Amino acid sequence: MADAPKPASEDTVHEAHGCRMPDPYAWLRTANWQEALKDPAKLDAAIRAHLEAENAYTDGVLAPVQGLRDRLKSELRGRIKERDATVPLADGPYAYYLRYAEDQQHPLYCRCPAGSEGVHEEVLLDANAAAQGQPFFKVGVTAHSPDHRLFAYSVDLTGSEYHRLRIRDLRDGGEHDLGVTDAQGDFVWSNDGQQLVYTALDDHHRPNRVYRIARDGSTAALVYAEPDPAFYLGVSKTESRRFIVIAGADHSDTAEARLVDADDPGATPVLVKARETGLDYDVAEHDGRLILLTNQGGAQDYKIVAAPLESAHDPATWTEIVPHRPGVLIKDMILRRHHLIRLELADALPRIVVRDFDTDAERTLPPPEADAAYALGITQGYAYDSRSLRVTYSSPRQPQRTYDADTVSGRFTLRKAQEVPSGHDPDAYIVHRITVPAHDGAEVPVTLLFRRDAPPEPGRPMLLYGYGSYGLALPASFSPHRFSLVDRGMVYAMAHVRGGTDKGYGWYLDGKLAKKTNTFLDFIAAADQLVADGAVRKGEIVANGRSAGGMLMGAIANMRPDLFRAVVAEVPFVDVWNTMRDADLPLTPPEWSEWGNPLEDPEACRRMAGYSPYDNVRPQPYPAILATGGIADPRVTYWEPAKWVARVRANTTSGRPVCLHMNMGAGHAGQAGRFARLDEVALVDAFILQQAGLAAAPLTGAP
Repeated sequence: MADAPKPASEDTVHEAHGCRMPDPYAWLRTANWQEALKDPAKLDAAIRAHLEAENAYTDGVLAPVQGLRDRLKSELRGRIKERDATVPLADGPYAYYLRYAEDQQHPLYCRCPAGSEGVHEEVLLDANAAAQGQPFFKVGVTAHSPDHRLFAYSVDLTGSEYHRLRIRDLRDGGEHDLGVTDAQGDFVWSNDGQQLVYTALDDHHRPNRVYRIARDGSTAALVYAEPDPAFYLGVSKTESRRFIVIAGADHSDTAEARLVDADDPGATPVLVKARETGLDYDVAEHDGRLILLTNQGGAQDYKIVAAPLESAHDPATWTEIVPHRPGVLIKDMILRRHHLIRLELADALPRIVVRDFDTDAERTLPPPEADAAYALGITQGYAYDSRSLRVTYSSPRQPQRTYDADTVSGRFTLRKAQEVPSGHDPDAYIVHRITVPAHDGAEVPVTLLFRRDAPPEPGRPMLLYGYGSYGLALPASFSPHRFSLVDRGMVYAMAHVRGGTDKGYGWYLDGKLAKKTNTFLDFIAAADQLVADGAVRKGEIVANGRSAGGMLMGAIANMRPDLFRAVVAEVPFVDVWNTMRDADLPLTPPEWSEWGNPLEDPEACRRMAGYSPYDNVRPQPYPAILATGGIADPRVTYWEPAKWVARVRANTTSGRPVCLHMNMGAGHAGQAGRFARLDEVALVDAFILQQAGLAAAPLTGAP
């Protein structure tokens, strides 16, 4: 096995607001990160050599379980239906869908005559053919023109999330690139099908400009430019198709929207409501008025109001449709001609409510099934004048089912049940929901998944997953990948910690800014309580989190290493203090509203210095650690996990391995192909099983 890398440690020290912070591995941050992001081949040679040495060491640690890695990859692939398709969505004369062919990495984007599913299929784009010869290929957004003659798509060719825009002529199959290389990936068609309106990224990878471009790429014009680096832009179209929406927002609770006539994209954008710190809103249009989902007036868990189109800038003209109800968070809304549909979340469980615009009567659609914990999703679709709603349901044990719900009768019609080709019996598993008391008395939900014949008990390893940032709730959904762990006797648990909106918007506010440490303490409380309840033995928990959840992993590893056998931090945000002081990085200014601004706020500076995972590594017996990263990642730059791993390895006294796996050809989401990404999943699972003592455990159930 290769020796663990020992990168040079330097005497770099940063000082700010009385904080003196050593940064011994600062050299791993390449000076030309913007160039390297677009072209990873330009990464400094010494840094590349170090990352390759880290990968070699990780491969050496996992060498004893190479056979397990191979089996895991086979298992994971065996749970994917190779010949698969989404349920078509009708739009006028056609129904659009995507499908996968056997042994193919990427989807085929298709359509057929509406009402004739499976007959006279037309392939609009074969992404497998388009990906040939590309080291990385991932389609972002796709959209057919209103007249159904053209098909546009955005594509990322490096993993850096810089997209190109391409259009295919569906009459002759011809395709041309519009010459755009800096698109965020989102776009919409003008109603006449002559132009695309898209969001562009600047050199700091921030979406701050909206352009319209002719469908042949011959002309382009700026529609709107955002001067505030903390505000990110995106474009969409109202369900009524009357307006193109230019939505701007920070990463917290301040928003601003402008409307452009979709029939005249060259018209001046009209401001809906000027930004006001703490005022958030989403906008839709219905019958000549605007419908806003907003937190205005102290509606912490949001309300829905109607506003006159000509005076929406004045909240005094807003009329309440759905009032604010504390603890019931309105997550999303979809408009139909006759119905307003909303997705709500209460006590970490979702529900769908339909309101009749004509009568104001409301109907709650009961979930088509009801596990102890489950996930629901609603899809906008194309049909505005329709009483049908596309709904998805799943639970940790139940594969996803896709339904069409009748918004008048409430009846669900099953359209598709997710298949697990290698076999899956939901009745062989139990989903259990508990609550645990946090340090301040808050009740933290924890969802557990386990085999009926392998219940939680001392001596049985457990994986505890957490996230807890940006107000993102942790859905109790189905993932076939988990069963390589569960079917070897591991308990899978999810802690719905503060920082998400699992129990309302207040749950989020209690886990951000000055209250960020609640996220870490909630996770630790969940682990402590599971030990106290006899569900697992102390030191037999593997902790897992991704991205901002990786920050959680770094924090709990510093705070309570005794609780965990191993910590797996995927693309982890662990260099918090340094990153939030670097205003040139893509996400830094927008995220000051999430974490605080250590450049200007001394208290925020000291607070982050107190929990930033990289900066709080100290000599102690750390659990085994695996961190992952992506060389072209614009969200969590590669040097964050690289620096953290180097510092933990230099300080741990446990003798347990501290590993880094750096994907040298992808970004934040890893490889793009549906099978290619299984390599990294298998690597992570093999490490978990190895450290949990289950590497030799037989796979129970279907092979």
